[in-house]
Amino acid sequence: MSTQPSTDRPDVPSATSDGFVRGLSQFIGGPLGSHATRPDARPGRFWTAPRFVLALTCLILALSWVQKSPCVTGEWQNNVQYTRFCYTDVLALYYAEGLNDGQVPYVDHEVEYPVVTGYFMGALGLPVHWYGTEKNTSINQGTWFYNLNALILSLLAVATVAVILALRRRRPWDAAIFALSPILLVTATVNWDFLAIGFAAIGLYLWVRRQPVWAGVFLGLGAAAKLWPLFILGPLLVLALRSGRIRPFVSAAAGTVITWVVVNFPVYYWHHEAWLRFFRLNSTRPVDWGTLWYIGRYLDGKWKSGSAGDQGPFQWLADHIPTLNTLTYALFGLGCVFLVALGLLAPKPPRLSQLAFLVVAFFLIFSKVWSQQYVLWLLPLIVLARPKWGAVIAWTVAEIGYFTAFYAELIGAGGKAVIPEGTFVLASTLRLITVAILCGLVIREIWRPELDVVRQSYDDRDPDAGLLDGPDASWVQRLRWSLGYGRPTLGEVALPPEPPAVIKV
Repeated sequence: MSTQPSTDRPDVPSATSDGFVRGLSQFIGGPLGSHATRPDARPGRFWTAPRFVLALTCLILALSWVQKSPCVTGEWQNNVQYTRFCYTDVLALYYAEGLNDGQVPYVDHEVEYPVVTGYFMGALGLPVHWYGTEKNTSINQGTWFYNLNALILSLLAVATVAVILALRRRRPWDAAIFALSPILLVTATVNWDFLAIGFAAIGLYLWVRRQPVWAGVFLGLGAAAKLWPLFILGPLLVLALRSGRIRPFVSAAAGTVITWVVVNFPVYYWHHEAWLRFFRLNSTRPVDWGTLWYIGRYLDGKWKSGSAGDQGPFQWLADHIPTLNTLTYALFGLGCVFLVALGLLAPKPPRLSQLAFLVVAFFLIFSKVWSQQYVLWLLPLIVLARPKWGAVIAWTVAEIGYFTAFYAELIGAGGKAVIPEGTFVLASTLRLITVAILCGLVIREIWRPELDVVRQSYDDRDPDAGLLDGPDASWVQRLRWSLGYGRPTLGEVALPPEPPAVIKV
C-alpha cells in the first residue's frame, strides 16, 4: 500500500510526482518548499489550480482559432491552407458535402462520417445556408459555418478538461498537460473529433460517478460520432472480469449499444445506402499517409521495384486491400488479447484509463488510416493514464514534427517536392515509435504499480474504477497463483495445503 496520506490536497508535480518537472523547476529556484503557501491553502483565492488550467485551455483554444484564421474565408490560393498550416476539414466539407447548397446529410448527400457527426454538420450547416440565402446574402457562409463549429468544438474541449479535473481532484495540474499541448493548438478544429472525445469524457465521468447506464449512453453517442469510444467497453470488461462484478459492465454495454442503435436507426432504415457509405469507404480506403503500412511500403521500394512479381510484403498488402484489412483487424485483435492477459495477470487491477489508452493506441498503431487529428484521441487518455511531462513532451515533439512534414508532403503532392520522401517517413516513424514508447511505459506501470503516480495520490487505488473498485475475484486469484504470479496471503483464498515432505532415513 502507498504511504501517501489520504487527503484531497492537490499534488504538486515539482515537489512530488514528476521528476521532469522537478528538474525544470531548478530554473526558477527549485521545487515548492515545505513551508511555501500553496494555492489551495489560501481561503477565498480565485486562481485555484483548476480555474488556472481552465483559463489556459481557453487561451490555447483562442490561439487555435487565430492559427486557423488565414483559412476561414475559404479562399485557398497558392496552397495557403498548407503553407499556413491552417487546413480544416470543417470548412472544406461544408462545400464538399453539399451543405452550401442546402443538401440534407444522408438524405440528399451520402456523408462519409458516422451519423452523430453528420447530424451535427446538418444542424449547423443548414441554418447557416438558410440565413445566408434568405436573410443576409452578404455573409461568407463557410466562415460562419467554421466559426460556429469552432465555438462548439472548443466548448467540448473545455468540457473534456473539466472532466479530467473532476477525475483528478488530487492532481489538478495533470490537466495542464492537455491544456498547454501544442497538439490541441494545431488540431482542435481540423475535424469533428471533439464530438466523440467530449461524449466519451462525459461517459467516463458518469462511470466514475457510478452511473453505468448513463455512462453507456454517452459512450454510445461518442461511438456514433467516431467509432473509437466503443473500444472503452473492452477495458471495462477486463476490469469486470477481474473484480467479478459483471452487472455494471452489462449495464454500460447495454446503454452503449442501445444508444448507438437508436441514433443510427433513422439513417439505417430510411437511407440505408447513405448509412453504408462510412463502412464501405473504410473497407476500401488505401494505405494512408504516415501509417505503419505506409512506412513499410516505402522501405519495400528501397529493395523492390514494386512491379508485379517484384513486390515487397507491404507493397503487396497495399495492392490487396481486403487482405490488409483482415491483417489489421487480426493484429488489433491480438493486441486486445494481450491486454486481457495483462489485465488479469498484473499484480493489481490496471486502472481503467491505462487500459483505455492502450486499446486506442493499439488501434492506431495497426490501422491503415491515421489522420492527423486522431492524435486528439490519445491526448486526454494519456493525461489520465500516465501524467508525466517528460515522455508526453517527447511524443508531442514527434507529433508536431509529423504535422509539419505532412503539410510539406501535401504541398509537394501538387508539384515540386518540398522535402524528401524519406524525411516524411522519418517523421512518421518517430511518431509511431513515441506512441509505442508511451504504450511500453504504461504497460510497465501496470506490471509495476508501485511506479504509478496516480495510485500514489489515491491510496493505491484506481480513482476511475467506479463500481468495479474492490478486490480480485477468487478465480482470478487462483489463476494468477497457478501461473506463479504471487502466493496467497492472510485474508485471501488459500491454496490446498502442500503434502508433508518425505524424509528418507
